[in-house]
Amino acid sequence: MNTAKTQDTTRRIIQTLLVLGITQNIGWGSVGLLAVVAGAIAADLRLSVPAVFAGNTVFYITMGLASPLLARPMARWGARWVMLAGSALAAPGFVLLSMASGAIGYYLSWALLGLAGAATLTTTSHVLVNEVAGAASRRAIGALMLVTGLSGSIFWPVSALVSDHLGWRGLCLVLAALIGLVSIPLYGLALPRRTPPAPNPSATEPAKPITRPVPKSIFVLITGAIVLNAIVTFGLNALFIELLKAEGLPPGQAITFASMLGLLQVGARLLDFVGARRWDAITTGILATAGVMMAFALLLLGQGTPLLIGAFVVIYGLSAGSLAVTRAIMPLTFYDGADFARASMRIALPLNVLTALAAPLFASLLTGPGPTALLATTMGFCGLALVLLLLLARQRRHALAPAAG
Repeated sequence: MNTAKTQDTTRRIIQTLLVLGITQNIGWGSVGLLAVVAGAIAADLRLSVPAVFAGNTVFYITMGLASPLLARPMARWGARWVMLAGSALAAPGFVLLSMASGAIGYYLSWALLGLAGAATLTTTSHVLVNEVAGAASRRAIGALMLVTGLSGSIFWPVSALVSDHLGWRGLCLVLAALIGLVSIPLYGLALPRRTPPAPNPSATEPAKPITRPVPKSIFVLITGAIVLNAIVTFGLNALFIELLKAEGLPPGQAITFASMLGLLQVGARLLDFVGARRWDAITTGILATAGVMMAFALLLLGQGTPLLIGAFVVIYGLSAGSLAVTRAIMPLTFYDGADFARASMRIALPLNVLTALAAPLFASLLTGPGPTALLATTMGFCGLALVLLLLLARQRRHALAPAAG
């Protein structure tokens, strides 16, 4: 009987990961369209490029404010129904965006997409995985992130191709159709129903979650480190193509280089997945944050040299991929399954609201003082995050010390 339950749980985990691998790529690939068509939207709507990227601000602020409100519906009905409802909002959101004729309609569209994102994207998908996988959540989430890291590599060149033929408005309609014809049916028909997961004794962690009440200071350090690094990676990913063009690469080459990010991030996530039993999320976060800072230093010193720009893309892509894993699994280091959803949704509020400011802030720096000011600012954020992660590692050791004796 136990073997049958374990096999059923494994089947449900695989089924969940297959569905989420497709829908999360569609979700993040869709909302990442500004990386490709921000200039076209700015010209069409007569907005500045920073004003166009403020759509991302509206998106993330709405996500952040809505996320805590979804904790109760998820507890009552499960994450599957929340994600299905969210995807039903996303399709009309892109239709509305395609019809925007000015700033008001444009920002209203992003607000609607933010509501949809709170219900469908990363945090909710990880809660769904935790509902299905239980003790195997870390490796299951790691496996999911191996696939979702491809969204930029898939959608940036495809979005560029579609927008070249249909314009940015046509691209929005194509994205709406993709969500309506693929994501909604998968959420409604292909996700397993919520049942208590079977125990998985083989799923071990390098450091088990703290079973005593987690000190508030640890939650603050987790949130601060996650948010600071997310500001850098979310904000920079939205502007990555524009940054490479500002460094001297022609548009086509900039898109090609930027499209490598997804593959590099998948490589980093694969490394973390393989080594999940050898190191914890804090160690990954420390090394990855240092890697991002090294990448920025190379770009600052490179002065447009293609070789150093390529090295920057490689190091940044690997490090940013590792940081994405860290954001997802770090709460699992400190909270057990019962508390994981609550902690994740609480972190989502400051995470989304503060990262909402990243794209317009970075766009203003890039189009104003220039790439040097942008890189110096991002290095400052990473430096603060590194300090918090080192403090968190120290807190972790102290929290486990009594249990070790």
